[in-house]
Amino acid sequence: VQLQASGGGLVQTGDSLRLSCAASGRTFSTYVMGWFRQAPGKEREFVGGISRDGGNRYYAGSVKGRFIISRDNAKNTVYLQMNSLKPEDTAVYYCAAKTSIVGVSTNYDYWGQGTQVTVSS
Repeated sequence: VQLQASGGGLVQTGDSLRLSCAASGRTFSTYVMGWFRQAPGKEREFVGGISRDGGNRYYAGSVKGRFIISRDNAKNTVYLQMNSLKPEDTAVYYCAAKTSIVGVSTNYDYWGQGTQVTVSS
């Protein structure tokens, strides 16, 4: 599967932004999907994950209550709605897909190219 992330940009503290990740192929619904981010000088970290049917969602503690992950299997797209953005959310955001249902934050097989999110104070 090929993944194309979009929707990043420059926003101010407290603003909202929605990222999208479009997947190629006809088997999108068989993948667990995740969002990750990497800030300058830091390791990539898990942001959120969603099960194949969208029924289960998981979040990192730092974004829980502010970010919402969702998916539309008919459109082969996964979304990350980011609310109440903070400067520490500044990073390159990546979407990822995996076939294994074990461990929502690890062992992803496919990665998108990333989209930059910058939150100014």
